[in-house]
Amino acid sequence: MEKENVFYATGKRKSAIARTWLMPGNGAIMINNRPAEEYFKLEQAKTTLLQPLMLTNTRDTYDVRVRVHGGGITGQAGAIRHGITRALIKADPDLRQTLKKAGFVTRDDRVKERKKYGQRGARARFQFSKR
Repeated sequence: MEKENVFYATGKRKSAIARTWLMPGNGAIMINNRPAEEYFKLEQAKTTLLQPLMLTNTRDTYDVRVRVHGGGITGQAGAIRHGITRALIKADPDLRQTLKKAGFVTRDDRVKERKKYGQRGARARFQFSKR
């Protein structure tokens, strides 16, 4: 689907992966073939994914189509934001400096640490009893 004026990028956050397509339009955002307002009920998630478009004043310039899977609401919103950011940079390399300063270009690589055997959690131990 790599056509002229269609910019593709992949965004990641936690265990969520978002494939993002940016094309000239009037600001419609479709996530897994559903409008963003319908897909994300949480207001915080909607604001997160709109941040790069609002920062660069391109909210009404591009239509966004996203296929996202894995993770939860927060992870998916972060992955979409990362994908939109990378697609915007492909569309207009001059926006990179603005987006980099806001911290959207860097992939947030924080993931949940695994639980270890012999322990209650990743770091928490079982209660110790001397007697």
